Amino acid sequence: MNNFSQGPWPELPTAAWRDSYATLHLWTQIVGKIRLTKAPWLNHSWHVALYVTPRGLTTSPIPDGARTFQIDFDFIDHALRVSTSDGAQRQFALAGQSVAGFYAATMAALAELGIAAPIDEMPNELPEPIRFSQDTVHASYDRGAITRFLQILVNCDRVFKQFRTGFLGKASPVHFFWGSFDLAVTRFSGRRAPRHPGGVPNLPDAVAHEAYSHEESSAGFWPGSGAVDYPAFYSYAYPEPAGFRAAKVRPTSAFFSEALGEFILPYDAVRTADDPDQALLDFLQSTYEAAAISANWDRDALECDPGKPGVVRQV
Repeated sequence: MNNFSQGPWPELPTAAWRDSYATLHLWTQIVGKIRLTKAPWLNHSWHVALYVTPRGLTTSPIPDGARTFQIDFDFIDHALRVSTSDGAQRQFALAGQSVAGFYAATMAALAELGIAAPIDEMPNELPEPIRFSQDTVHASYDRGAITRFLQILVNCDRVFKQFRTGFLGKASPVHFFWGSFDLAVTRFSGRRAPRHPGGVPNLPDAVAHEAYSHEESSAGFWPGSGAVDYPAFYSYAYPEPAGFRAAKVRPTSAFFSEALGEFILPYDAVRTADDPDQALLDFLQSTYEAAAISANWDRDALECDPGKPGVVRQV
């Protein structure tokens, strides 16, 4: 049966799936921490992120001695799947699991596959964290909402990847950070940045220092929380250059949030636009330009025309 609905950009107000959102956020932290435990450190913590697939989120291959393994959230079959390079596999249903139950089931699946991956059980970047093995509070799984969330991720991933093709400089993959629960893509000027002050809740300052070691313009999508309690796209510059927050960006529904220190574009403004892809690309491009112009990036050296399928970039 086709579980997709409402077109490629479905409605998903934060309040409608808040409990499932909170539960899923914690599940992704457990899986992400397994990758963190096993993978060598990569600049800007890129080794810990998850990636969008047509069915959900994946760790991509994780080293385990001479073999590899991969953990996949399947939001169509609603299962967690662990696969190894020697052909073994374990999986279990997502529905009906508390965070504690999910943690126990994941660790049991790894143990059955002969994979040792002890993790720090305390959630990151969240207030009042509960140890994973003791968290029976978060246990919600709304299949319909999760499926719509997958639709949004798949389309954001597609548009973000198109945006990424217009930049020759150092740029991140399009990837999902489980700490903040957002899909992000980042461009870099090539210059060092001043030391980040740290202070992110339940995140070592050393991680923030390394993550923000270089001047950047970053954009992404997240389901909303705190001062912006609705799904939204965001864009910020670090360090924030003079004049950045006063820049005119597109579309007109975008604004600068003083509370967050970021440009915000409500997801619903994209979802209901005549051309959602173009509305999102306009936001990504105009907020990047706000950062690059304000900070005097070498745009001639860093930018190129957007990529086209099957067409070699001319140099």
